[in-house]
Amino acid sequence: MTVLLSCLLFFNLLCFLLFALDKRKAQRGQRRIPERTLHFATLPAAAPGAWAAILLLHHKNRKAAFWSVTLLLTLLQGVALYFVWPHIKVPF
Repeated sequence: MTVLLSCLLFFNLLCFLLFALDKRKAQRGQRRIPERTLHFATLPAAAPGAWAAILLLHHKNRKAAFWSVTLLLTLLQGVALYFVWPHIKVPF
């Protein structure tokens, strides 16, 4: 369970940092990270990291298309968690 939580924390932090890097590049007028890459970074259960970046950094918060894809990925992750959670054994 500790390994799973560590992986989730790592992927969410990585996703947040990728969004932050893209925000910085946008502010400096540099070449941006493609939205597809940001969505792929959100895929490995990193939706909380993506939403934290969107809301805290105000990054991609005006793009309805980006929000809708991120929301869809979040819902898919929620459904996956719903079906996987009963099979995760927590040692006490």
